[in-house]
Amino acid sequence: MYHGSVCAEFNPLDWQLLYRSPERLHKKSSWTEHTPFALALVEMLHPRTIVELGTQHGVSYCAFCQAVAELKLPTRCYAVDTWLGDAHAHHYRESVYLDLHKFHRRYEAFSTLLRMTFDQALPHIPNSSVDLLHIDGLHTYDAVKTDYETWRPKLSDRAVVLFHDTMETQRDFGVHRLWAELSPNFPSFNFEHGHGLGILAVGTQTPPAFQDFLRTANAKPAATRALFAALGRRVLLETEKRWLNQKSPVQRALTVFKSKSLLR
Repeated sequence: MYHGSVCAEFNPLDWQLLYRSPERLHKKSSWTEHTPFALALVEMLHPRTIVELGTQHGVSYCAFCQAVAELKLPTRCYAVDTWLGDAHAHHYRESVYLDLHKFHRRYEAFSTLLRMTFDQALPHIPNSSVDLLHIDGLHTYDAVKTDYETWRPKLSDRAVVLFHDTMETQRDFGVHRLWAELSPNFPSFNFEHGHGLGILAVGTQTPPAFQDFLRTANAKPAATRALFAALGRRVLLETEKRWLNQKSPVQRALTVFKSKSLLR
């Protein structure tokens, strides 16, 4: 249990899940490096309802669910996705959904995969109920702004919103533009590794532990970013290791050879 005070600093040693290995890893996920934060965030927030918009392989979502399960929280979780892909995630095969669906069975007591559009999912979630919203759908400015504004009524007074890909500026990625507009208006922090992850405290009654994290992160941004980037890198390397171990000796040798060639 957290025992911080009004002036407490975030102490990484206080959070048992920060160093836990995520159960769900996937070579093609761009979210891998943020899984340590996802696990710790659930431990900080103890959210009553978690909603993720855009799930694909489920690395981020399953990290949330893993934390809920390990902490034995009474949280309800919802992942919303058509599992058809889009212009940024590309269109993918049915096997992407089936693989996640099989893995997700361990969380079915408290978690639901809503295979539908974000708008179609709105009636399934009561207003003012979501304590943690992760927006990771189509990343154009108009799309992510629409997602945020459409789901804003669903947020509770404890709500935290995550925006992935805040550091991506190529093509028509526009999350960084929306982040630049929103972040000055709320307590916030932006991780720069792993394509960027914006953390926005929209609710006015976020838990003290989370407030301590934001206060410390903004007071010591370089140290905070270095810590979470290092933790994320560890998970990324573990993902690469598992992926290589699934390959034949010849495929592993070719992969290592290509990696060394790129470093020259």
